[in-house]
Amino acid sequence: MRSSELRVETGSALVSEITKQVADFCGGQGDGLVNVFVPHATAGVALIETGSGTERDLAATIDRLWPIELRYVHAHGSPGHGRDHMLPAFVSPSITLPVIDGRPALGTWQSVVVVDTNIDNRVRRVRLSFIAG
Repeated sequence: MRSSELRVETGSALVSEITKQVADFCGGQGDGLVNVFVPHATAGVALIETGSGTERDLAATIDRLWPIELRYVHAHGSPGHGRDHMLPAFVSPSITLPVIDGRPALGTWQSVVVVDTNIDNRVRRVRLSFIAG
């Protein structure tokens, strides 16, 4: 297995695209699987279409499902931080993608993104692991 870690600065963005970094990591690896894992309790990874408004739709959906204003049992940090800890239950902290001839086999409109609602932590680590097939 080959493994590497990315540093992703999410800033104030809910969605940070990492498709290019994943593709670069897979380059020259042949066929296999790549796992993308975010080792954080308040972030996840997903496949979405970017640049079409999906990022805003996702943010609006998260706000409807888990409003910041609600009082959560997990209440430290910024207002609504408890919802940040609910995110990985719905946006998985990992995804596995097929790699064909050194390229992630993504659909035409699929992008790999980090989803992060936690404004208290603006830098994330992402672990990439390649298993040859």
